Amino acid sequence: MVDATASFDGKRLGATASRTLPLDEAGPSISVMSVDGLAAYAQFCHSALFAPAQSAAWVLNWAAKVGPNLVVATLAIDGRPLFALALEVTTKGPFRIARFMGDRHANGNFVAADPQWLATADVTSIRSLLAAIARARPDIDIVALERLLPDLDGVANPFASFDHFASPNLSLGVDLGGGFDAMLSRISAKRKRKKHRSQMRKLEAVGPHRRIEARTPDEVDRLLDAFFEMKESRFRKMGITNVFADEQVRAFFRALFTQALGEDRPRFVLHGLEVAGKLRAITGSSRSGKRLICEFGAIADDDLGHASPGDFLFFDNIEEACEAGFEVYDFSVGDEPYKRLWCDIEIQHFEVLLPLTLKGRVLALSLRQNARLKAFIKNSPTIWKLTKMLRRKAAGQAADPGEDEG
Repeated sequence: MVDATASFDGKRLGATASRTLPLDEAGPSISVMSVDGLAAYAQFCHSALFAPAQSAAWVLNWAAKVGPNLVVATLAIDGRPLFALALEVTTKGPFRIARFMGDRHANGNFVAADPQWLATADVTSIRSLLAAIARARPDIDIVALERLLPDLDGVANPFASFDHFASPNLSLGVDLGGGFDAMLSRISAKRKRKKHRSQMRKLEAVGPHRRIEARTPDEVDRLLDAFFEMKESRFRKMGITNVFADEQVRAFFRALFTQALGEDRPRFVLHGLEVAGKLRAITGSSRSGKRLICEFGAIADDDLGHASPGDFLFFDNIEEACEAGFEVYDFSVGDEPYKRLWCDIEIQHFEVLLPLTLKGRVLALSLRQNARLKAFIKNSPTIWKLTKMLRRKAAGQAADPGEDEG
């Protein structure tokens, strides 16, 4: 039996209550909920398997700071949750799209699910959950799940059983097997260490340097302030939209990394490279099972660009990841030259489009064609280089020097 409750607008988070229909005493049940769904989702995450962008911290902070039109759908048996989708509903022209919270900031996605249930998960149960969403929220045209991980620490993504297609952007990673020295030996250890020493001399010529990990709210603010400034300058020069410009998005990241400070082993962590008292490179990372994921990064546009401060910080971050026992350092979405200097793993994310209405079917065709076009452009070195050059020219900027950042 389906438990269909009222949808809710995240901007009225504290004032909205869910309206629940009765459930059977036993057997499968599905709930499509509002504010109560957030609390239940957070509780479920204590035992569930999920990617960072589906964590309770991510979902609750996005709901609180961005105020999305939110829907939480949960599949349970005998009252025990097994699978949960936390989505935000956005508008694109005449269409209403349900997607992972965070939009382009949500990468390497894996829906919260009970690990034991995943071993025998079937498409029928998930389709029942989608049907419940359609009944509870007839305004939603499509559920668009982008940048899905094929597996999480060896556990297959249940959405791989649905019709899907490859994401336009590759995700790159580094195999940390055998430790830092073994990893370096696979990518020319002598050259890497020589380059790192050369970078260090260039940094020391300017002033003392140190790697910082944000451990207080003030340090979180300082590193994020520097990061937002770096990204704004970088995106302006590249001629592309700054996805970190919105103040609500910035407030979300401040809350996410500040809240993580209270954890014994913070799930989200900020690092910075400071030279002569100025931050020159920033990374924001998530810890997810066997992976350390670089969610974002940036470098300062200043006189130290020639010293590759981003690459210098990656060297230390990756070395620490090895020491902490991680098996993979994940650079996340985007195939860039500075990542290729390190990476020996290509991770192909996939996308699933699940239309709930006739309008949704039309949109699904458009989104799939758009993804194919993006993939064609990015997989053609000549066309992709020309595209980036035209973007910079439109923004009135010179050719990009190929500097490293995230």
